[in-house]
Amino acid sequence: MSGHAVGGGCELAMMCDLIVAAECARIALPETTIGVIPGAGGTQPRTRVVSKALAMDMILIGRSTTAEEAREARLVARVVPDGEHIATVLEMAARIAGSSLPIVTLAKEAVNKGYEIHLAKGIHLERRLLYATVATEDRKEGLTAFSEKRIPQLRNR
Repeated sequence: MSGHAVGGGCELAMMCDLIVAAECARIALPETTIGVIPGAGGTQPRTRVVSKALAMDMILIGRSTTAEEAREARLVARVVPDGEHIATVLEMAARIAGSSLPIVTLAKEAVNKGYEIHLAKGIHLERRLLYATVATEDRKEGLTAFSEKRIPQLRNR
């Protein structure tokens, strides 16, 4: 994210798994100032992470937040110097792509579903998904590579 993520642009960003913001980024949900409300998730997903007070400030007042304030409020994962956001995102994407697709998928499921349920059920879900990794070739290769102090050769199996 660089520049302004306002209204629908903010809501689109909030649908992402990870948000990297350049220092110059500004985030706002000003829909109420023009007679509508955020209607593409602006009142729900990320606002469940930030305080109710900040959500109300952004939505009812339409106040813009800085990238650093958004990071402190857990709206964005990282803030990087202006102009470095693309390189940072590409590096992050390469790291994710270098991981096992089935394992990354299970991890995302654990976080996404676990976020919506009671903690005890989330821990049970996490444990069940961990057990699902036991049968994968990538788990075996990953643990072997770790013990042999080498980079694993993952095959998405």
